[in-house]
Amino acid sequence: MAVYTEVSDEELSAFIDTYDVGRLLSYKGIAEGVENSNFLVHTDKASFILTLYEKRVNPDDLPYFLNLLQHLAGKGLSCPTPVESRSGALLGTLAGRPAALVTFLEGMWVKRPRADHCAELGKAMAELHLDGADYDGFRKNALDVTGWRPLFQQCEDRSDTVQAGLGAEIERELSHLEAVWPANLPSGVIHADLFPDNVFFLGNELSGLIDFYFACNDAFAYDIAICLNAWCFELDLSFNVTKAKALLKGYSAVRPLGPSEFDALPTLCRGAALRFLLTRLYDWLSVPEGALVTPKDPMEYLKKLRFHQKVETAEAYGLER
Repeated sequence: MAVYTEVSDEELSAFIDTYDVGRLLSYKGIAEGVENSNFLVHTDKASFILTLYEKRVNPDDLPYFLNLLQHLAGKGLSCPTPVESRSGALLGTLAGRPAALVTFLEGMWVKRPRADHCAELGKAMAELHLDGADYDGFRKNALDVTGWRPLFQQCEDRSDTVQAGLGAEIERELSHLEAVWPANLPSGVIHADLFPDNVFFLGNELSGLIDFYFACNDAFAYDIAICLNAWCFELDLSFNVTKAKALLKGYSAVRPLGPSEFDALPTLCRGAALRFLLTRLYDWLSVPEGALVTPKDPMEYLKKLRFHQKVETAEAYGLER
């Protein structure tokens, strides 16, 4: 389970009392996620998600995330909404960690996405990009191309313990992407972590997007590249172009892609694969002792990266000009 910080009954009850949300009935840790400690909290009025912010989350970024959720919910996007405390604050402190309470979103994530799920995701992602256009907050993507080398340097000397030659392969790809990374693409607020477990469905209908704690200002097409990596590979890591075409068609129906985004997509997909290879590698080698969490396999994204390295144009992803 992704619980890095344990919380006592007394601490949690006192924290919940600072909100007008009713009396605490029960709570339990949530297994999904590897970045923060998450709990499902039930009161006699409703259910909520409590997050304690850990690891790579900079406390100075939290107002950006929480205010963004308020902004997007106000635009009609289905996402968790931060709950204000009795004093009007969106952020508090629990067990020595910054903490926030957000509304509970109904739905379940799909473990085996179909093409129709990918199409719905594409539409919702495009709506998110448009809804964030007038959000006045700004946060640089801490894990953009400029952040990958510092992250790699933290685990470079141990990378070959995961697979022989891994460090040299990452170094080659990193140097390539640093040299060719596209600039001046259409940009704005992106989610930057729209994996299937962050997208909820009720039946076949998308019910909402969650976990905005990597949200930032970056290229819209980079968000698409992340989703192509996360949604369009099968269990054997073969690429499913039918799913990719559905995702891209759904997105383009709401926000059409421009020529520069079309041309940049193969490079952006390589970059997205490398980004998650690096963060998974770091987590694999750096899980705190005693943490109730199972790190995700970094080698999955090495295999995806190798696929993208062979792609020459966006047509390979099912995108049509």
